[in-house]
Amino acid sequence: MRVTPGARREDIRVENGSIQVRVTAPPADGAANEAVLRLLAAALGRPPRDLTLLRGASSRIKLIGIATSR
Repeated sequence: MRVTPGARREDIRVENGSIQVRVTAPPADGAANEAVLRLLAAALGRPPRDLTLLRGASSRIKLIGIATSR
């Protein structure tokens, strides 16, 4: 997925076959990464603890892992 930090509003959309996530949090001290995980968790109806940032902590392109049901 591609993340845009510091956006005016938060949203998730699919464009050209990829997921685009916009968050209002700045890209400092991991704030944008945390906001992405919270936003995705809410959209999926899952608790944020079920999502993990696997790759892309300092990049706009990120890979997120989602825990399977227990």
